[in-house]
Amino acid sequence: MQRILIIYTGGTIGMIKNEKGFLQPFSFEHLINYIPLLKSFPASISSYSFDELIDSSNADPDFWIKLSKIIIKNYDNYDGFLILHGTDTMAFTASALSFMLQNLSKPIILTGSQLPIDLIRTDGRENILAALELACMNENGTPLIKEVCVYFENTLYRGNRTTKFSAENFDAFISPNFPSIAEVGIDIKLHKQNLLKTNSDKLIVENEFNNNIAILKFFPGIKAETVEAICNIKNLRGLIIETYGSGNAPTDDKILKEIEKVINKGLVVLNISQCTVGKVQQGKYETSVKLNDIGVVSGKDMTIEAATTKLMFVLGKNLPQSEMAKLLENSIAGEISE
Repeated sequence: MQRILIIYTGGTIGMIKNEKGFLQPFSFEHLINYIPLLKSFPASISSYSFDELIDSSNADPDFWIKLSKIIIKNYDNYDGFLILHGTDTMAFTASALSFMLQNLSKPIILTGSQLPIDLIRTDGRENILAALELACMNENGTPLIKEVCVYFENTLYRGNRTTKFSAENFDAFISPNFPSIAEVGIDIKLHKQNLLKTNSDKLIVENEFNNNIAILKFFPGIKAETVEAICNIKNLRGLIIETYGSGNAPTDDKILKEIEKVINKGLVVLNISQCTVGKVQQGKYETSVKLNDIGVVSGKDMTIEAATTKLMFVLGKNLPQSEMAKLLENSIAGEISE
């Protein structure tokens, strides 16, 4: 019998309306009352609930570190972990965990819901039960899934490849540049060829982040003064630029000089496309050649969630600029297509 620890952090799945009509989280014990099947589920299920349940809008590096420490503390006692989390920043948390906990030998699956668990039409019950089934999948007692994943609406995704694209539909997540890991219907179809492969089962734990970063999204008509203001944020250590198409940016010399200045100061600038599907290919068009020349790092096909958390993670290592650039350009936990 597989041993699964459910970690309840808060989020819509465990929300009820308070006397003012606002949704707020309630205890995990109440959650079990709404899913009585959990009591007879064919696995040994334990639970851990955060003392202070949060709306995922309040998730930050401190929260990720706290969550990782709970997993590490219980790592040897369980065969898998199910994290109940709000949907708004679920992809950020999944990405962060994938960098913090490398060479996993068991699954860490995040799920949640679009509707609170106490509503008749909630998607939360199915998401929890199906995610538990996936977490329990094994061969001769060895877990089949050994990475951080997101499960939502019949599909299991690699966590650092997901992005939330809908605030209204039950299928709220997509994995635009990497195929799904499993689909759940009458049968569970696990795509073993898409599972993350590691060279070792020795868990690597790294939980230092530096969130002195900013995101600069280009738009037609952006002024050099706007770029300058962002590039001169106090204590800035890293910058993500969201460019057009395959990594293209305005060729305005004033804008490019501001970006070049921060690179020359030792900061890391990471290029991510505004397009949901596709990848950054610096140098493919003339409008991205200069970015290559001044030392902007290509984010390739990373999601903005993976890029944001990875940049914080890499900056937390306090490495020379050139070494940080190499880490950002290469896959750490399957977040980039090689």
